[in-house]
Amino acid sequence: MIAFACSVSEPEPYIRYAEPGIRRAAEPDSEVLAFAAVDTISRSYNLLLDAGSRHDDLEALVIVHPHAEINDAELCAKVRQALRDPEVAVVGCAGATGVRSIAWWDGSISAGAVTHAYTDHGGGRLPGFPWTTTGPPWAVRNVRFDEELTLGHGYDVDYCLQVRAAGRKVIAADLDVIEHRSLEVISDLELWVESHIAVSRKWADRMPGSVTGGETPWKERARRAEAEREAARAVAYFKRLGLEARVDTLERAMEEATSTVSWRLTAPLRRINMWRRARGKREADQPRTRGWR
Repeated sequence: MIAFACSVSEPEPYIRYAEPGIRRAAEPDSEVLAFAAVDTISRSYNLLLDAGSRHDDLEALVIVHPHAEINDAELCAKVRQALRDPEVAVVGCAGATGVRSIAWWDGSISAGAVTHAYTDHGGGRLPGFPWTTTGPPWAVRNVRFDEELTLGHGYDVDYCLQVRAAGRKVIAADLDVIEHRSLEVISDLELWVESHIAVSRKWADRMPGSVTGGETPWKERARRAEAEREAARAVAYFKRLGLEARVDTLERAMEEATSTVSWRLTAPLRRINMWRRARGKREADQPRTRGWR
């Protein structure tokens, strides 16, 4: 049996996005665990893992964010296929290799058919790399989110690092998922920076390129500088997404305007006006001569 779980921090997004997607992907015997969010994200997710682990026939637990909509009716079959390798412990719709920090998107990304449905700039859709995490019984029963990471960022990366540290695999499968949220992935930069430092400090000896060794003032400063650099890169990346969204909105508006009957009917008049303006400009640019008596 494949179960679905969601930590519901806001009822409206769950009802609008997560619940329809779960119904689309769930099988007749699938258990749906929708719990109200409590305390930290890690604590809420651990309660989902605890509830899922109580099912003896559990094949996988699919954790869905309230703003994520599963758009894949074959999700359960794809999850089973991914878990045929007994070493695989976590499957997601997007991931990366060469991850050095909680800014995982700076690694070499692989992803399924992930769509970012944003609400900014009048709304629209872009290809994106949001994720929803799934885990087979081994991960559900043996790995927990670190509840000491209380700042709300990096808990997902930390969970995957725990799985890999235990010798299991974390993979990205071709899952069709839509995430409904703003293009602003980091709303509080200082909070994100502190989260980055906390995860970096915990995994310093395992993340390539990270500051290692015992804690000293200069190493703490180095970690902060590293976190601030990654935050700046993340903000730049998602600002670019915002610009692409604005261009997409303008292109849609242009397409709507130029596909109307009135636009087609007035096309000859626009061509005549363009010709008149071009002719006037040529005449204005010609040198003027002065007559002499």
